[in-house]
Amino acid sequence: MKRTLVPTLLILSFTLMVLSLTLGPSHIGLSDTIQVLLGNGRRANQAYIILQLRLPRILGSFFCGATLGVAGAVFQASLHNSMADPFILGISSGASFGVALALFLGLAPLFGFPFSALAGALGTTILIVTLASRKRSSSTTLLLTGVGVNYILSSAMTLLMFLHKEQYQRILFWTLGSFSSSTYNQVLIIAAAFLLMYGILRVSHRNLDMLLLDESSARAGGLSVSKVRTTFLLLSSFATALCVAYFGVIGFIGLMAPHVSRLIVGPKHAKLLVPSALFGGLLLLASDTLSRILLPSGELPVGIITSLIGVPLFIHLLRKGRYLYA
Repeated sequence: MKRTLVPTLLILSFTLMVLSLTLGPSHIGLSDTIQVLLGNGRRANQAYIILQLRLPRILGSFFCGATLGVAGAVFQASLHNSMADPFILGISSGASFGVALALFLGLAPLFGFPFSALAGALGTTILIVTLASRKRSSSTTLLLTGVGVNYILSSAMTLLMFLHKEQYQRILFWTLGSFSSSTYNQVLIIAAAFLLMYGILRVSHRNLDMLLLDESSARAGGLSVSKVRTTFLLLSSFATALCVAYFGVIGFIGLMAPHVSRLIVGPKHAKLLVPSALFGGLLLLASDTLSRILLPSGELPVGIITSLIGVPLFIHLLRKGRYLYA
């Protein structure tokens, strides 16, 4: 199972991508889809739907899921808690709040959504790192603090929507998540951020493993715990902020992907990072595909689908007590 996991996930992801290209209001058969991908399509409208509407959406959801999956693995290792992820700890909400605040203050045209999301995410991360530096703060307390921060930021976004009703729909977009407006430029930026994050983490996988130890043991092994933890959390928050800036808040992918991967391949990050990325990409791609086809007209926000899948796992971890590991 361990040896075939990555090839299996790659095959499943590619198969789902091709299948997803054929699904939607415009019924385009598999053979026509393949012909378009090969450059042999005869109908311009089919080529436009597949290459300009569906393909960037599919690639965007996959790379966004891969980014959130790896970011979740980093948060769980850094905070010694398998229930930690950018959504539950409020990083995604912090990025979304940064965008909502920029829209409310009229600063969005000046700073842009990515910068606003990055500022909100990094501000939330700094708060979490500050709390993590307290010697008496347990990981459970830290997790609950992150949940509290998440609720505060969500309430603040609701207040902004109430005070600035003209931007209600735009702010609401970032609270639910959607890939309907994906572009190739966004896909390239998210893919580049993912590859950069993965490359740094892959080279530093032993430091990630040492973060699983208690702090005194990690320091005895020569690891600068605070510096390494802060670096990894900021790196993951940066990548998460880009996902939120383009596609909105998408929850629980960072919880599910590394947790399932860890059950199969174990906690060593040299083997954990790739499955976490592939599981994350596959889960979010499947969720986005479902969001497009469940309703006869229109589509569901993808954040609803991921929450419906992720919340039962979160409750299961709480009931079983499998939220701490080292």
